[in-house]
Amino acid sequence: MTPLGATVTDGGIRFAAWSGSAERMWVSIFDAAGTAETARLEMPKQENGVFAVHVEGLAEATRYGFRGDGRYAPEQGSWFDPDKLLVDPYAVRIDRPYRYDGRLAARRGQGGDTAGLMAKAVVESLPLVPSQAPRFAPGGLVYEVPVRAFTMRHSGVPHPLRGTIRALAEPVVIEHLLKLGVSAVELMPVTATMDERHLPPLGLGNAWGYNPVTFMALDPRLASGGMADLRDTVAALHDAGIGVLLDLVFNHTAESDELGPTLSLRGLDNAAYYLLAHDNQGRYVNDTGTGNTVACDRPVVRELILDSLRHFVRHAGVDGFRFDLAPVLGRVDGAFDVNAPLLQAMQNDPVVGDRVLIAEPWDIGHDGYRLGGFPGAFLEWNDRYRDDVRRFWRGDQGMVGALATRLAGSSDVFGSGPVTRTVNFVAAHDGMTLADIVRYERKHNEANGEHNRDGHNENLSWNNGVEGESDAPRIAAAREADTRALLATLFASRGTLMLTAGDEFGRTQKGNNNAYAQDNDLTWLDWGRRDAALEGFVSALSKLRRDAPALARLALLTGTATDGAAIPDVAWLTEAGRPMSEADWRLPERRCLAMLLAGGTHSGGRLAVLVNGAHDAASFALPQRREFVWRGTMGGDNPIDGIVRVSARGIAFVLEYASADRTADQ
Repeated sequence: MTPLGATVTDGGIRFAAWSGSAERMWVSIFDAAGTAETARLEMPKQENGVFAVHVEGLAEATRYGFRGDGRYAPEQGSWFDPDKLLVDPYAVRIDRPYRYDGRLAARRGQGGDTAGLMAKAVVESLPLVPSQAPRFAPGGLVYEVPVRAFTMRHSGVPHPLRGTIRALAEPVVIEHLLKLGVSAVELMPVTATMDERHLPPLGLGNAWGYNPVTFMALDPRLASGGMADLRDTVAALHDAGIGVLLDLVFNHTAESDELGPTLSLRGLDNAAYYLLAHDNQGRYVNDTGTGNTVACDRPVVRELILDSLRHFVRHAGVDGFRFDLAPVLGRVDGAFDVNAPLLQAMQNDPVVGDRVLIAEPWDIGHDGYRLGGFPGAFLEWNDRYRDDVRRFWRGDQGMVGALATRLAGSSDVFGSGPVTRTVNFVAAHDGMTLADIVRYERKHNEANGEHNRDGHNENLSWNNGVEGESDAPRIAAAREADTRALLATLFASRGTLMLTAGDEFGRTQKGNNNAYAQDNDLTWLDWGRRDAALEGFVSALSKLRRDAPALARLALLTGTATDGAAIPDVAWLTEAGRPMSEADWRLPERRCLAMLLAGGTHSGGRLAVLVNGAHDAASFALPQRREFVWRGTMGGDNPIDGIVRVSARGIAFVLEYASADRTADQ
């Protein structure tokens, strides 16, 4: 197929767009300010549905948009309207942010020309970056970053850079990432987004970015310099040994439902780019909950997505991708297929195939919960991990077996292979913050303007006796213990870890579990009110995980000796030091568990992870071996005589060293 988008040639620019059912198509050229249309040139139809024209004398920085004409019958899925200026799906840069305006949704002949309301695509030739292997490997620590909220209030970042991609390259930010032992930052959507139509009347704006118009152009509010900003930031993070993953949205666009605006794909070929209901072609399939669903099983859409992924690898050097509502990418004729052409193409593509691929394995469509169902090359967000860990520390009965399964890599989900593909997390951007999990039993989303109806009602959270903030020392101590227990559980678990920015120092959203519309102080990280002790605790956990071989491995724990080892990879013990029996596992009120891991030290010692979920301190007996000695970790390395006292609602880590080699291992 002819390259789509705008291609710079020796004599001008070639413009090309695809439509399977348009009758005519034009490219509109605009002045340098992007306000006056200086030319409207028809693009003759070529083969395979491509409309293209070469325009002599144009150069880089030209501003343009497309227009399409054909049958207008929205009730049958056809939306052609030449008054609607359309953003090129292959645009690599836009000249201003997208802004919602009701006139963009006007029916044909009623709203007038929309060029004055639309961002213009900007022609730009992008340099290639040298091809390098990904900096991130499964098992490391992923740090989820809402780019704008991350540095809007960071006093160490220059004012012009706050809230931008370039801020991530600032030394003070990189220093923080290194302190935490971050393996890769995962940037929440940085492609240009548009507010949902109900937000402007409420005085709110989309803070997360999960509402794209096109798939390649960065949001000018985050990257005023376009792809150069991302490219330079990736290079700076790579120099520090930190990978970069992009959270991308290919499942829907901001064109929304039949009441939404016509911005790009809808006006080019609505029925080809989106899924329409079989019994009503005027109604969109809504597997995403956002009004429309991109038809990822269509060849033209598949190639657009692959070209977008290649774009970010070739021109920015990113290490991988996280896919929002990923089952949409694997649906063929309405049913999820692990061998779907798009999923297979991602894995086999010469540019994309070696990148890190992470799926959010659920959507709201038919049979949309696909945890464990993605191809082996994909890591997967594991909400069962999140929920079981929360349930255990909330105090639910009968959870010790589920906790062990999650600590061991979730073999019930990922047991089909020798290694786990789990991405373990306790909190993410979607839901309550880590601090709020132990402060709020109920959601508090009143600020979203939907009378607290939005967001999940069940958060598996608890408040330790008082809903919201409290100055009571007892409650503060309980919340601190619970927060540390949740974090320690995360870092003790086998698999890839994810921590959301700010959770390491106690950020709060005051119980709002759906803060997507809060582009303000509620979501902007308050770097001036960091819990330094908690941040230090996370850094110590991260260092322990990097130093203890057993914690960094991805092999599912089986309880058997592997690779010629003399001891099993894991032993599950009671606090008395005896193996857990079937009765122990089934005891509803059991709150204590010891996980004994082989490979705790390079000298052959073990690592004991001692979990006490009770409200009283507990004593754990450690099994003894000749010529080995137990010592504490994370600030206390005194020898242990075989009994470890673990505080209420706490976790302790204890390492076993070969007596002769202990000094070398420390």
